[in-house]
Amino acid sequence: MTLFTSLEICAGAGGQALGLEQAGFEHIALVEIEPLACQTLRLNRPEWKVINEDLRQFSGKPYSGQIDLLAGGVPCPPFSVAGKQLGSEDERDLFPEALRLAAECRPKAIMLENVRGILNPKFKIYRRQIISALRELGYRCDWRLLQASDYGVSQLRPRAILVALQKPYFDYFEWPVSAFTKVPTVGELLYAEMKSRGWQYAEAWRERAAGIAPTLVGGSKKHGGADLGPTRAKKAWAAIGVDGKGLAEVPPPPDFIGNPRLTLTMTALIQGFPSTWKFAGKKTPAYRQIGNAFPPPVAKAVGEAIRHALQQERKETERHAVHAEFVFSL
Repeated sequence: MTLFTSLEICAGAGGQALGLEQAGFEHIALVEIEPLACQTLRLNRPEWKVINEDLRQFSGKPYSGQIDLLAGGVPCPPFSVAGKQLGSEDERDLFPEALRLAAECRPKAIMLENVRGILNPKFKIYRRQIISALRELGYRCDWRLLQASDYGVSQLRPRAILVALQKPYFDYFEWPVSAFTKVPTVGELLYAEMKSRGWQYAEAWRERAAGIAPTLVGGSKKHGGADLGPTRAKKAWAAIGVDGKGLAEVPPPPDFIGNPRLTLTMTALIQGFPSTWKFAGKKTPAYRQIGNAFPPPVAKAVGEAIRHALQQERKETERHAVHAEFVFSL
C-alpha cells in the first residue's frame, strides 16, 4: 500500500490518527494541547512525533510541500447543541487556525471533523466562509454528515466531516459507502468483557443489550464527569441494560445483580478503538479522551476514500507522462 503523509491537529487520544494510519497515512507530526492526550498518543505509538502545543502557536511553514493530508477534529463546543453554539464568536473555534495551516503547508487534501451542529442552518454563512477561504487556496470542498454505525461502530454517533482536495484530486474523490449490513450490538461487542470476571448473568445481559449505544459524551474540562451523559442519554443506556450514572473500575463480579456499568475499556470498544489502545490518566480524564474521540473506523473509511483520490490522480499523471514520453520518442 502506497503511504501518504499527514499532519494531525487537535489529535486528542488518537482516534482519527489511528484510523488514518490504518488507511495508509504516515503521520509526520501530531499537535495536541492536552498533556494527558499527548501521553496517550506516545503510550500507543512511541514512534509518532507528538507536539504538545497550542495550535494557535504552531506553524505549518516547516511542513510546506511535505504533507498530503491535513486532518483534525477541531473543538466541537462552539457548534454543539449541548453548548451555547457561539460558533465563530467562541474563543475555542479553531477553524481559522486550520485554514491558516492549510495556507502554510499546502496539503493536497484536508479532512476536518466536528459535531453535527455545525451543519445547522444558523451556521450556513460560517460554512460558506470556510469553503470560500479554501476555494481561494485552490481547494474544492464538500460537507457530509456521517453516521458512525454505518462503518461498523456500535454507536449512534453522527459527525460532520469537511473534505477538501486540491482541484486535480477532487474529481476522484467519492464519499465512502457503508459496507456493513449488520453492526454488532452492545451486548455482542461487550460480552467477553462483561463475563471476564465470571459474571453469571452475562449471557442474559447480552440478549438484553440488543441495540447499539447512544452517543458517548466526554464532557469538557469544566463540565462532565465519568458518566454516560445527560438524563436522556442515561435512559437510553438503561433501555439496553447499562447503568449510565458512572463508570466501573472492573467488570461485574460473579454474583452481580442489576444493570452493570461500563469500564473504560468497554467505552473505548464502543468508540471503535481496539482493545490494545491504552489511555493515560485517571478514570475521568481518560474517559474524557475516549468520549471526545473520533471513531477510528470512520476516520479509516474517509481516509481510504481520500487516499484513493490521491492515488488515482497520481496514476493519471504517470500515465500522461508515459504517453508524452512515448509520443516524443516517435
